[in-house]
Amino acid sequence: MYAIIRTGGKQSKVHEGDVIDVERLKDGAETVEFTPLLVVDADGNAISDRAQLREVKVRAKVLGEAQGPKVDIFKYKNKTGYRRRQGHRQKYTTLEVMAIELPAQKKAKPAVAQASATKKPVEATEGGSDPSTEAEED
Repeated sequence: MYAIIRTGGKQSKVHEGDVIDVERLKDGAETVEFTPLLVVDADGNAISDRAQLREVKVRAKVLGEAQGPKVDIFKYKNKTGYRRRQGHRQKYTTLEVMAIELPAQKKAKPAVAQASATKKPVEATEGGSDPSTEAEED
């Protein structure tokens, strides 16, 4: 089973037990809860309906914070003396996905009960014109 979650403007595919780095989360909570965009269960059935996804939760534990690699930014224009230098290190939060919680599935009716419930008795119409009977008479 896996889920697609959105955090920090990016989407991540996560399984239970995965350790992922996401852009820094400012709240200092020990656990984080996400509402997924898509869930694929163990049988391969995909859940993408928003109403059903509101009930699904992906729970993760915050392991810590880290910094990404340094990115050097250097702007230069030839023959004008224009040079700008800048650097950046993105901050990340490390998460461990603890659980993907699906809502309790409703038990389906037995097949025999469903078959008898869906069959309707055929009623004869009095004096009315039925298109299927008219075609047979011609």
